[in-house]
Amino acid sequence: MVATAATSSIFPVASPPPDSGAKTSSKLGGVPTNLDARGIKSKSASSGSLLVKANVQAPSKVNGNKVVFKIEDEMPSPPPRTFINQLPDWSMLLAAITTIFLAAEKQWTMLDWKPRRPDMLIDPFGLGRIVQDGLIFRQNFSIRSYEIGADRTASIETLMNHLQESALNHVKTAGLLGDGFGATPEMCKKNLIWVVTKMQVLVDRYPTWGDVVQVDTWVSSSGKNGMRRDWLVRDCKTGDTLTRASSVWVMMNKETRRLSKMPDEVRVEIEPYFVDSPPVVDEDRRKLPKLDDSTADYMRTGLTPRWSDLDVNQHVNNVKYIGWILESAPLPILESHELAGMTLEYRKECGRDSVVQSLTAVSGADIGNLLHTGYVECQHMLRLEGGAELVKARTEWRPKYANRLGSIGQLPTESAYQSGSY
Repeated sequence: MVATAATSSIFPVASPPPDSGAKTSSKLGGVPTNLDARGIKSKSASSGSLLVKANVQAPSKVNGNKVVFKIEDEMPSPPPRTFINQLPDWSMLLAAITTIFLAAEKQWTMLDWKPRRPDMLIDPFGLGRIVQDGLIFRQNFSIRSYEIGADRTASIETLMNHLQESALNHVKTAGLLGDGFGATPEMCKKNLIWVVTKMQVLVDRYPTWGDVVQVDTWVSSSGKNGMRRDWLVRDCKTGDTLTRASSVWVMMNKETRRLSKMPDEVRVEIEPYFVDSPPVVDEDRRKLPKLDDSTADYMRTGLTPRWSDLDVNQHVNNVKYIGWILESAPLPILESHELAGMTLEYRKECGRDSVVQSLTAVSGADIGNLLHTGYVECQHMLRLEGGAELVKARTEWRPKYANRLGSIGQLPTESAYQSGSY
């Protein structure tokens, strides 16, 4: 029993099972056959842990009594308890912290973004900001690949969309945007919306894919019940003026679809933002003629608005009218000339069930021989099939090879501003 006590001091000895005596044929003298000459039991091939068994050598008999050694069944030894293996698994926590820091670094980089090259986008988000004593709104636009046409330049519709977007963002940034398409809170209370009555646009040069344009816009009074909005579009890289535009807006009752006077409550809201300056485009006071089947040279019929042509006020967006006007422009002019300017007078709104006709008359030009023709002027009219006028317009075209005009038109000087504050 001395040997048993000695082995028990290293490994606990389990009680032998009842049938252990029947398995002595696999042991020699009660000792397992897989012990090497040093008495160290080898690792089982199927064991997943390192097992070390020590065999205490002792005489087979003590005082004439036979001694049988009891070796416990294979059991993996638990790892020793240390400070390290008592700590939790930090890998998942470290991965989560790393992800959070990387995301925060990316957001900070975007907020603190600065251009590295002059041709890089100056305002990547196109959010815009108010400048010059809070009276002028400035927003940058990058010309996308899907915004250019066959001439590899931005289309007139693209430029007009930039004007409209900057105007709405001006109202939003100033905190005057209510629940309407550019309507102020007081306008929303009285169920009023803005509608454009006249617009003049002069294009000195069309930007191309990858160019960044800077759009400045501001508002002024126009008569007793109107508001004028001007735009100046410049090349961000060169500072050259690209486009100038001026427009007049009045109020319409959203339910009755009739024009309305400007309420005093609305005037109080918007007057602090008025700039006292002349229009950026000199007004073309020439009367626009009314075209009919006998006076028009070209006609396109069956034009119908799609659902995507409607704005939030459920009438056709004013930019869509320009596309319809160009539908009846003669192809030789479109191929050899580019649109240099246009004047639009909006007479009636167009709904989603309307069917529109586009009429064009060309003034003083031989359409069959435009190669050596200079500027070309056209008269246009959009009308419903029933005869009601939607838009009357005049367009001016210059040869595509003509020299580009220089930078003309400037922002109103700060001394010309009316005093106003937020």
